[in-house]
Amino acid sequence: MPQKSLGDLDADVVARLIGMSTDVALIVDTKGIIRDVALENEDFASEGVDRWVGRPWIDTVTVESRPKIIEMLSDAGKKAQPRWRQVNHASPKGRDLPVRYAAIEIAPRGSIVALGRDLRPMSALQQQIVDSQRQMETEYLRLRQSETRYRALFYSTAEAVMIVDLQSLRIVEANPRASEVVGKTQRKLVGRPFLDLFDAGATAELQALLTELKTQPHGRERVVRLAGQSRRFMLSSSVVRQDGGATFLIARLTTAADQAGSVKGTDSDVRRIISAMPDAFVVTDGDGRIQTANDAFLALSQLATEEQARGQPLERWIGRAAADMGVLLSNLKEHGTVRRFNSVVQGEFGATEDVEISAVSALASKPPVIGFVVRASERRDRPGSAAQQPAVPRTVEQMTALVGRVPLKDLVRETTDIIERMCIEAALDLTKDNRASAADILGLSRQGLYTKLRRYGIGGDEGGQH
Repeated sequence: MPQKSLGDLDADVVARLIGMSTDVALIVDTKGIIRDVALENEDFASEGVDRWVGRPWIDTVTVESRPKIIEMLSDAGKKAQPRWRQVNHASPKGRDLPVRYAAIEIAPRGSIVALGRDLRPMSALQQQIVDSQRQMETEYLRLRQSETRYRALFYSTAEAVMIVDLQSLRIVEANPRASEVVGKTQRKLVGRPFLDLFDAGATAELQALLTELKTQPHGRERVVRLAGQSRRFMLSSSVVRQDGGATFLIARLTTAADQAGSVKGTDSDVRRIISAMPDAFVVTDGDGRIQTANDAFLALSQLATEEQARGQPLERWIGRAAADMGVLLSNLKEHGTVRRFNSVVQGEFGATEDVEISAVSALASKPPVIGFVVRASERRDRPGSAAQQPAVPRTVEQMTALVGRVPLKDLVRETTDIIERMCIEAALDLTKDNRASAADILGLSRQGLYTKLRRYGIGGDEGGQH
């Protein structure tokens, strides 16, 4: 019985027990006035709880919580079973202070004890859940919108597009145009082996394509025939990898040359010839951005694949300064062609090579394109070529030929070398090749003169006159 086991407890002990079992305890008189406050949670002190003493309990809560205070006071006076109620106190910090109360009348004085528990941690957790739910809904809506846009593009594009699982090489999805080209319904296309769509003669090309896609995101375009059809199609492909590790091939089929047509039938032959050219060949748009480049250009620019060059400005690799491409494009717009334009190719890893460029523009076409042939200067046995020029230019004409191809600081240094060489040759001529006298005239030590003679390749050994 509680009377026997707890009858000896004094008021201080009861007060401590109440304080330890709750975050806040209120002593309220029969008129609903707060007479005392006990705090176990120190955070409540910053909420102005200590100023509640002497105020009606109902005045410390927000408007919507007042009916709950009235009900708790009424139930406590009737000695009814206490119920927990959540109320919100007005906080000086601007945000409501949520507390869960249960009110019990203390006999025989008629005072009421309201035991309160801090609901801020639970409220914060609930807010996090609400925020997370809102974020998930926003993300889900974004994904749905992205999927809608993807579906609209996928089904409306004029190209035949198929998505293939690279593990099983089976078609996962196909758009209506693909169904029309292949001659099968979308339902029959999905799940079908991708390689079965093509003529047996295309097997080697398709296997080479799959090998390429293991090391690069885009495969080289290939001309293929579909099984049972005479038409030829251009097959473009790229790889998409998902976070889960699944890998998909996106295959696009566009109409290639008709078998009976000779005009389009030569396109693939021309592409193969250009690709195998010993000289670098590049096609750009009207602004000088690369659309296609052959293997020789990739070797000059030290690139592994054509995809690394596509879309990049040609001036990234051509010319020591942007002036080269500016001059080229300006002349192409004015004259339509440029021949044997001297410049430099700078490789991706720092290698440089002197080249000469010939170019032709088709700026009137839509869209405008420009073709460049880039040839290493050493391949031509012409006077003044890079292969025949000495390490240090000997004449002013040779120096001026380097303007725009060599930085100004290098030109200044090489100009100084030319002047120094001319002065040494003049001193040797005045002294009849007496190197000791020449050193005195030039204000150099003999050893300093010998060093410069070796540097410029003047005279023979050091056995001249002393």
